[in-house]
Amino acid sequence: MEKGLLECVRKFSTAPFLLKTYMLVEDPTTNDVVSWNDDGTTFVVLQPAEFARDLLPTLFNHCNFSSFVRQLNTYGFRKVRTSRWEFCNERFRKGEKELLCEIRRKKSWVSKKQHGPQDSDEDQRSLASTFSSNYAVLMHENKRLKKENEVLHSELTTINTKCRDLLDLVTKYSCAKAEGLDHKPMLFRITLEQVQGQTQVKNNTK
Repeated sequence: MEKGLLECVRKFSTAPFLLKTYMLVEDPTTNDVVSWNDDGTTFVVLQPAEFARDLLPTLFNHCNFSSFVRQLNTYGFRKVRTSRWEFCNERFRKGEKELLCEIRRKKSWVSKKQHGPQDSDEDQRSLASTFSSNYAVLMHENKRLKKENEVLHSELTTINTKCRDLLDLVTKYSCAKAEGLDHKPMLFRITLEQVQGQTQVKNNTK
């Protein structure tokens, strides 16, 4: 698959960013993090924190999810839903990698600024989207760390409880052992005297 994609790049001058993104989405081993939708017309980043931490560095040499989203915007991708990170481009489809070469990068921000306030509004929306992306990633990571902290706290409480139970058991055993050593000689002495008395009675009877 990778060899075919690289040949497509050489032949049609596909942007490396698009090729790498396609490879990440197409890889079936990462479907729990990023995957196509049911009909293959969009792709969804299901776990943004894991996507940024584990997948982005493998191809993009960074782990900045907001930077990745900005790049998508420059190539005409749009976010399909506000409730999740689902992106769409009519030429970015499952099983149609030959369309990648038709996706072109938008003009730079400086060039668009010269065209008027409409482009400026678009830039503002892009910045707002970037801020929203970064905020969502941070919230997701904070939620994950909070859950891990709760698990660790629960495990620590369990360990402390077991330590206290073990200490109580050792203390009780030590006390019981000490008491047993104190009484055993006395019990033995009483038992020995009783045995001697019974022996003398038997001898006198004879």
